[in-house]
Amino acid sequence: MIVEEMNILNTVFLRYDNQKIVYPNSLLGTKPIANYYRSPDMQDAIEFFVHIATPHEKITALKQRILSYVDNKKDHWHPSPMMVFRDMCGLNSVKIAMWPTHKMNHQDMGERFVRRGQLLEEISRSCRELDIEYRLYPLNINVKSIPPAAPITSDRIPLSWTQQRNA
Repeated sequence: MIVEEMNILNTVFLRYDNQKIVYPNSLLGTKPIANYYRSPDMQDAIEFFVHIATPHEKITALKQRILSYVDNKKDHWHPSPMMVFRDMCGLNSVKIAMWPTHKMNHQDMGERFVRRGQLLEEISRSCRELDIEYRLYPLNINVKSIPPAAPITSDRIPLSWTQQRNA
């Protein structure tokens, strides 16, 4: 409800359907009152990993795409969220953290998750378009015996990696 008019003795509220409701101030003085629009805009945090070997140019392009997406959604997000390299995980990945601010308060959690999901979809799409992937290093496996009739072929190794085979 919206305050339409305040007097010494009572306060007039305007309901969502424009009905005016009058409350005596003596009653309002004993009730907790919260102002929906005075709540601060909601912060969010999104973290994701990229492979350590990802070229700097691709990471820069990814950041630009994400920032451009957020800046173009002026109704949903405050512009220019902070993006930083947050951590290293082992020797094969880097965690990138992003802290956007919603243009809404904590009252509408459903909408928050819809917007966050759309942002995550954009990050995922940008990673695919820029050919940024997270991959584990290959593991060395010692095989003691292989049946002689079984040929050894595998298509599970990414094309960008060379396959070495000991004779």
